[in-house]
Amino acid sequence: MRLLLIRHGQTPYNVIGALDTGRPGAGLTPLGQAQAQAIPDALRDDPISAIYASVLVRTHLTAAPLAAARGLTVHIEEGLEEIVAGDLELRTDKESITTYLETVGAWIHGDLDVTMPGGENGHAFVARYDNAIANIAAAHTAGDTVVVISHGAAIRTWVAIRVGAVGSADEWLLPNTGMVVLDGGVNTGWNLTRWQDKPLGGVTPPDVAAHDVTGEPVGEAIAEISGTG
Repeated sequence: MRLLLIRHGQTPYNVIGALDTGRPGAGLTPLGQAQAQAIPDALRDDPISAIYASVLVRTHLTAAPLAAARGLTVHIEEGLEEIVAGDLELRTDKESITTYLETVGAWIHGDLDVTMPGGENGHAFVARYDNAIANIAAAHTAGDTVVVISHGAAIRTWVAIRVGAVGSADEWLLPNTGMVVLDGGVNTGWNLTRWQDKPLGGVTPPDVAAHDVTGEPVGEAIAEISGTG
């Protein structure tokens, strides 16, 4: 089967660089809404069988225009939510952002024992995301194309861990409505066929000062928050 893992549209917390991972989470900015509206046309040539979203509201809002255009229901799947910030929730300070990003980076590079302060460790994250993807795959055939609307750090980390020959996924950009395309299956393994490092439909942020900490490359984001980038 084919998985189109799409990051949600821009939120107010993406603009200010805050770690918004709790439930229900923020909605979309006007730009985020425009990004969501651009998805149906960007995917016009893809034969989509189903659409899934995480439990966080920003993914529901991002999925809605595509679901309306295709006459599909958005299925909410537990486990697709963002990597939980725990004690760092809604923080914007340098130390908190650096801790979050360094924890994500450790998981990407294989150290799943590292625990987010007040949150989950890498084993727990991978297990719940694995379970969500397995549930989705079980509902579809090998020929299906399925859209999954999820989150920047979660997509980046799970793909880096579970997909072969990805390389340094922590140094790749995954902006709002960026997309990662995988072919394969739970039993056969997944192959990366596309890493879309620009928003689907080309709707980009006009504010160059926006600091999107879960979409930027990990090293670049740490450098910026440290004042060295």
